[in-house]
Amino acid sequence: MVLSTSALQSLAHALQPWQSIYSSSKIVATIVTSLHVTALLFGGGFAVAADRTTLRALSWDGNARRGALDELDVVHTPVLMAITLSFITGILLATADIETFVKSPYFWVKLSLVALLLLNGVFLRGTERAARAAVAAGASGDDLYARLKVTSWLSIALWTAVLIAGVTLTNAA
Repeated sequence: MVLSTSALQSLAHALQPWQSIYSSSKIVATIVTSLHVTALLFGGGFAVAADRTTLRALSWDGNARRGALDELDVVHTPVLMAITLSFITGILLATADIETFVKSPYFWVKLSLVALLLLNGVFLRGTERAARAAVAAGASGDDLYARLKVTSWLSIALWTAVLIAGVTLTNAA
């Protein structure tokens, strides 16, 4: 367990007002859960669609690749907004029943997967910017596209794993 029993009990006591609101209001529970799932739907949907375009762009010429890089750049903002909303609502969901979630290995697996997803996103963003600079300088950027291929596949796998971990967490909690 991450927290001692007394620390966990103190935390649960401090969160009692939120736990009471969440557990006694179907509207609040529905809004928080819906926002969490919707953020995952749109964030993951945009990300996976961009990953697919990136993977397809590997076989395109320079101009088409530049267009794919432009699209990838534009998609990052709504994906980051969705991840932020998902993070905030995830905190609200976890703190509504902190004693259950802190003890759940599925919770920690999901958090770890989200952390990996964010790290992959940071790496993908840096690689995309480097590829844009390489292409603008007249280089092929093939080595950077190879990296984009790996990060795109990782992104697809991690978004899928986060989804599965979330469903598992919901059913196991």
